[in-house]
Amino acid sequence: MGNRRRVLVVEDEQTIAESVAARLRAEGFDVDLAHDGPQGVAIAARTKPDLVVLDVMLPGFDGLEVCRRIQAERPVPILMLTARDDETDLLVGLAVGADDYMTKPFSIRELAARVHALLRRVDRAQAEPEAAAIVVGDLEVDPVERRVRRAGVEAHLTPIEFDLIAHLAARPRAVHPRERLLAEIWGWGDAAGTRTVDSHVKALRRKLGADLIRTVHGVGYALEVPK
Repeated sequence: MGNRRRVLVVEDEQTIAESVAARLRAEGFDVDLAHDGPQGVAIAARTKPDLVVLDVMLPGFDGLEVCRRIQAERPVPILMLTARDDETDLLVGLAVGADDYMTKPFSIRELAARVHALLRRVDRAQAEPEAAAIVVGDLEVDPVERRVRRAGVEAHLTPIEFDLIAHLAARPRAVHPRERLLAEIWGWGDAAGTRTVDSHVKALRRKLGADLIRTVHGVGYALEVPK
């Protein structure tokens, strides 16, 4: 079964960890469990998971530090779990390398759907043919090396942040509805996660400049043409 995907679940609440692991195993994944920060980093280094489900509040050191350390070793999709609907926590999680988040309590079924969607996005990005660099004003998006520079300065983006800015830059000034962004980048078939789009846009503004992405209220976002 060498083609099975491996997921690491880092969660200190045993009931939640076992429920998530049981559902993901039923979905066909190989699952490893860790119950604190140091153990999560060690298992990730040893098993090289295809995706990590990561709680924010952990013993040892928190999920944000786990995320930083895992992403420093190799890029991997990370779905963060938080007990608080705190936008600051969510934005920090996205800034250190998380691709998506869910707030507790959450549906195990929805979590499994998010895991599948994140992995489909990775597969789609890897299968796409090489494309030419996109240059819009002082913004340069290189899809081959998956690098983004503004005014010659490289920004360190998560995989999903890169996909989002590349999608917007491919059609500058065009308005992209949140629901369409969710479908085309995250692979979601409903509009239940529009706050996910908003949080990633905020992270991009922090990394690339607040003037780069314009909010079209009640609709979505558009890339402004940088000077």
